[in-house]
Amino acid sequence: MALAKLQKVLISDSLDPCCRDILQAGGIQVLEKPGLSKEELLVEIADCDGLIVRSATKVTAEVLEAAERLQVVGRAGTGVDNVDVEAATRKGVLVMNTPAGNSLSAAELTCGMILCLARQIPQAAASMKEGKWDRKKVGGGHGAGWGTRGGLQWLSLPLAPQYMGMELNGKTLGVLGLGRIGREVATRMQAFGMKTIGYDPIITPETSAAFGVEQLPLEQIWPRCDFITVHTPLLPSTTGLLNDSTFAKCRRGVQVVNCARGGIVDEGALLRALQSGQCGGAALDVFTQEPPKERELVNHPNVICCPHLGASTREAQSRCGKEIAMQMVDMATGRGLAGVVNGQALSKAFAPQTKPWIALAKALGSVLRAAAKQAQGSLQLCTLGAPLKDAGSFLAPAVVSGMLAGGRQKEVTLVNALLLAQEAGLKVTASHSDVAPEPHGSSGLLQVSLQGTPLRAVGTVQGSTPLLLELSGATFKQPAPLAGHLLVYRAKASEPSTLPTLAGLLGKAGVQLQSYHSSGAVAGEQWSVAGLSAPLPELAELKPRVAEAFQLHL
Repeated sequence: MALAKLQKVLISDSLDPCCRDILQAGGIQVLEKPGLSKEELLVEIADCDGLIVRSATKVTAEVLEAAERLQVVGRAGTGVDNVDVEAATRKGVLVMNTPAGNSLSAAELTCGMILCLARQIPQAAASMKEGKWDRKKVGGGHGAGWGTRGGLQWLSLPLAPQYMGMELNGKTLGVLGLGRIGREVATRMQAFGMKTIGYDPIITPETSAAFGVEQLPLEQIWPRCDFITVHTPLLPSTTGLLNDSTFAKCRRGVQVVNCARGGIVDEGALLRALQSGQCGGAALDVFTQEPPKERELVNHPNVICCPHLGASTREAQSRCGKEIAMQMVDMATGRGLAGVVNGQALSKAFAPQTKPWIALAKALGSVLRAAAKQAQGSLQLCTLGAPLKDAGSFLAPAVVSGMLAGGRQKEVTLVNALLLAQEAGLKVTASHSDVAPEPHGSSGLLQVSLQGTPLRAVGTVQGSTPLLLELSGATFKQPAPLAGHLLVYRAKASEPSTLPTLAGLLGKAGVQLQSYHSSGAVAGEQWSVAGLSAPLPELAELKPRVAEAFQLHL
């Protein structure tokens, strides 16, 4: 997909000045307006091609609908739960983030939280600021000794200091989510002598073992941990990951840290566990509602809280601002895509070796749409040849974008093609074979067909040119380039007047014939592809001499 030039980008949250400077150096106009109200945002976004946010701006479906020119939303940070990704995808708007930008800052905050829980540092510091020297529990400390009360003799024992902590050495830390941040936390806490165990449905046990984390099923993790820290995205499968049931399975007094996303730890269950002593302490940087309106959890004496400061370091803000600006400039100049959240197929379209295959896939989709006069049913895509082994993931949406182009949808892109295909009743299946017929074994072939019809288009790429090799079983004598203005028609092979009629039409319209390719005959008919300097205004004179005809602009 060729993106239109990014001319204007709105930065609606506070970001490091380097973000603005990099965008402007890349020839992009920048509008910096942090702290906009919802109504103000709806006005400002109307003529912007790009939007850059942190976590404060909520990019809702309403905002996306108001942004008529919007092509990309850039999140300067990791989580995109403040962006309606589904609505963006439906509109064909790319969403990107900077997953590595704040990883170290978030990891370091998590480690600091673990230390604070172990030694109750914030509580002790607050006590000092109140003028206290509170090393012992209320009532004062005293040595052991015997005394009498009410005629009874009793033994007085020293009370434990109020801020008695624990060493981390030898304790077990459970890390739930072993991506960038989780592994940074694990390796740092190993330096304190902690044993690290963890769980991640994507990272393999072999990979996590390489950075010192033993992976276990969740049911085995709960009872073994002295500390648990979560580093997962907020998904339906991770919402309420720590709840009443899981807290009951934990070691009594377990300490919990959440510097990831509010909602991963069920806040009601956490409060109940704190009140019962099942949870000994919690450190929270994130909340289900920010800022939190319910204060009982925040005010609990064994809870340490921060107002979502995971990425709030000078280094992280500079890194995230720099990275998202560079990603947008690279996208605008066609150099590539990074940090793509909802358009993995689009990222492939920027690679030099895949651009012509994307163009071929879109062209074959357009040919099928024009020939079938519909975009419904079952679309089958097959890649042949080892070079195209993993190409189906980005060629399928490209074929669909060609199939749906010009339909009822406003704009079909590689970002929203598969979603719109599903809504249009077009079922898409993809397959692959490492073997391609010669002489295409080293380059590969792409076949697309509509199930239940004789329509099948086969193409390849030569250099940077997409070529049509076969259409509905008829093989072209020489491959037909699929670019520019094309007239495609099917006629009887024995019909002598087709070409003279076409020549007459071209002469009347002042259109030049730039190329001409025909197929072999199948059932007495052959396909022809004519490359034109401009489209013909009408085909009325040609249609009586052909079985079907259509024009394309590729």
